[in-house]
Amino acid sequence: MPVVTLYFDRIGKLLGRKVSKEKIMSTLPFLGLDIEEEGQDHINVEYSPNRPDFSTDYGIATGLQGLLEIKLGMPTLKIKKGNHAIKADPSVGKIRPYIVAIEALDGKMDDETIRQIITMQEDLHNGIGRRRKKVSIGIHDLDRIKFPLVYKAVERTHRFVPLNSQDAMTASEILEKTETGMTYRHLLESNKKIPVIVDLAGNTISFPPIINSKLTEVTSKSKNLLIEVTASDRNTAEDALAIVAYALQNAGFKLSSVRILGPRNSAPQLQPKKMLLDPALVNGILGLDLTLPAMIRSLKKNQLDAKIKGKQILCLIPRYRADIFGPIDLVEEVALGYGIENLDYTIPEAKSAGQKSKTTIALEAVRDTMVGLGYLEVMNFGLVGKQVQYDMTKQDSSDMISVADSKSQEHQILRDMILPGLVDTLSRNIHEPYPQKIFETGIVFHRGSPVNEEVHLACASAHNDASYTEIKSVLQSLLKSGFDISCTTKNSQNPLFIEGRTADILVDGKKIGMIGELSPQVLDNFKMRVPAAGFEIKLTDLIF
Repeated sequence: MPVVTLYFDRIGKLLGRKVSKEKIMSTLPFLGLDIEEEGQDHINVEYSPNRPDFSTDYGIATGLQGLLEIKLGMPTLKIKKGNHAIKADPSVGKIRPYIVAIEALDGKMDDETIRQIITMQEDLHNGIGRRRKKVSIGIHDLDRIKFPLVYKAVERTHRFVPLNSQDAMTASEILEKTETGMTYRHLLESNKKIPVIVDLAGNTISFPPIINSKLTEVTSKSKNLLIEVTASDRNTAEDALAIVAYALQNAGFKLSSVRILGPRNSAPQLQPKKMLLDPALVNGILGLDLTLPAMIRSLKKNQLDAKIKGKQILCLIPRYRADIFGPIDLVEEVALGYGIENLDYTIPEAKSAGQKSKTTIALEAVRDTMVGLGYLEVMNFGLVGKQVQYDMTKQDSSDMISVADSKSQEHQILRDMILPGLVDTLSRNIHEPYPQKIFETGIVFHRGSPVNEEVHLACASAHNDASYTEIKSVLQSLLKSGFDISCTTKNSQNPLFIEGRTADILVDGKKIGMIGELSPQVLDNFKMRVPAAGFEIKLTDLIF
């Protein structure tokens, strides 16, 4: 979790009102902030990555102002129309296509302000920026720049003096020799050219997403700043820019827009978002009976603007609140504004007590019996990979059920057997001592309309003496002692097992499963080092 340092004297000035140390510390948890360390003059707090606006003490002070009712409602982002522009050349279209920017003017930078801003920058890189893959932020001394700027792609032989260096280096040297370059060079590996921002004098300002130029380094003497954000996603770029803009405005800077000239770009859209909230949803979820004015006040305590629109509430959400996606998020804001500590519990009116279903009771009995027989329970996924489920076990895949747009080869189909997953589990534990005896109960799936679901039990035993006789005795003990069911076996063939050492499992003449010793080919496919035997039975309709 990212951490922010809050100095009590500094946070007191940012609040604009004298507030005791104890009151500040007691309110911070209601912003979702955890106090990690407490010192005499400061505290370190952890914030959730879904609230990147809390990455500076400026953002946290804004949150405190609301809950402490010092300032209610949405902070206004004041941006004047600027005179400067950045031209986005089409050459960056396939590398990092989007750029947005803003100027922060007439401010004062002390050491702590610089530290807060740099920390915010890196937290945004690692959070919504996905380690600079989606977004990277450059903060520059505006007075060292000659406009207009050009954002373009150049050869890797391009040279400039990077931040924290005194000597000019090529882009290739920066990627191969500097710590930052080596950390993030993978983001540009697929591109022959690299993106840079250069000014009217030909000076390199930035090499996104890697490093800024030494020329525009921000110091305590910097009064005017340029903030540029390059990205692979425009919406995320504007989210990041909004967070930085609000922080700098709270730090005392005046904001000015920067025009972006190019096919994919324009002035950044940092206007508030609008969202309707149904009061019935709020009271239904929170178990309250709040009036519309009470809900509106609760929302305003979280720096949101709200007003009545018909029978609903129209909410205005500042652009830096990228964590608010829908009405449920607004319900949470009402709860925070109302006061989590004020929510009371209620006892359900129903007098009946919950109890286990027959299925749960039956499965617990199965598990207890298998554990008593010396087997360890495992739990695998219902979504499995085709290679393990069919190819390595030599099973017929003609009726497999595939998932659309699977993101992983290991989770692309619905399993129709449990045993392949158990064998895969054994293969991943060959470094552990033998014997290894495992079982699983779970749902398998078969084609149908809708898809048919069945509850199966499978078990497997792996050691030097694993055999058909051993595993059949386990099966008979399970069914007879656990459920007073007798079974018979009938010779069969299955490529999963050794021919002549496999059989169908029958109860009252009906097939309920299969049993056998795993074939040498299957063992070799899974890189198993010892023999293994197993069985799988259908529990549905058998003991339920």
